[in-house]
Parts: sequence; structure tokens; C-alpha cells
Amino acid sequence: MSLPLRRRRPRRLMNQINVVPYIDVMLVLLVIFMVTAPLTNPGQIELPSVGQSLTAPALPIEVTIRADRGLSVRDRARPGPERELAREELVRFIQGLQASAPDRPVVIAADKAVRYEAVIDVLDLLQQNQVKRVGLLARPRTP
Repeated sequence: MSLPLRRRRPRRLMNQINVVPYIDVMLVLLVIFMVTAPLTNPGQIELPSVGQSLTAPALPIEVTIRADRGLSVRDRARPGPERELAREELVRFIQGLQASAPDRPVVIAADKAVRYEAVIDVLDLLQQNQVKRVGLLARPRTP
């Protein structure tokens, strides 16, 4: 008597991936990194030293535009009051201050009520007369 041969069913294709082992490996790696991260020292860098100390930046020349569109200039390098100037005198005065130090910056400080056009007019006047390093001064917001 012979045993009947069992027919094998063809294997079905498996269209799913078991991701549980991958998740386990990732969790183990996460725990390892969380434990070892506080133990590592951040990189220390050695900065080169210089022979002389660096010079401090030059104090700016401050041009103030008031609400009535009047101009005044204050030299931050020299203590003293602001000097009231007309628009025509402004360029000559600033060029005279920059003659000894041409890299001195000029900042424009305007009242909140001044129209933007007045600020641009002064900025344009200074740039047309080759006054270098002109910027705008703003007060940082306080929380």
C-alpha cells in the first residue's frame, strides 16, 4: 500500500513586512544615544592669539531728525551738546568730522512721528555727497 502523495499547495506571496524588529532596533539605538549624549564633551576650539589688542570700533556721528524736520548732529566721540544744523551745513560738518577718520560711521536717528520721506531725503543727501558708512539707528523693543 502506498501512501497517497500529498500535494503541496503553492506558497502564497507575502505582501506585508514585519516592522516590529526594526522598531525594536531603533528604540535600542535611541536609548543608547540618550544615555551617551550627556557624557560627550563638546568640541573645544583653540583660538589664535594676536600680538596687540584689537581697536575698539569708532563711535558714530549721530544725525537726529526731529518731528518738526529740524536736524541736529551729535559727535559720540566727543562729549557735548547736539549741534543744530541746516540741511546745507549738514554735509560740510559731517565731512569735516570724517576728514580725520574716514571710516567713522554715520547713523540717522529719526523721531517716530517723522515721515519716512524726510529720513530718505537725509540719507540720499549724505550718499550723494560721498559720505561713507551711513545707517539707520533704531531702539530695540523691550519685552
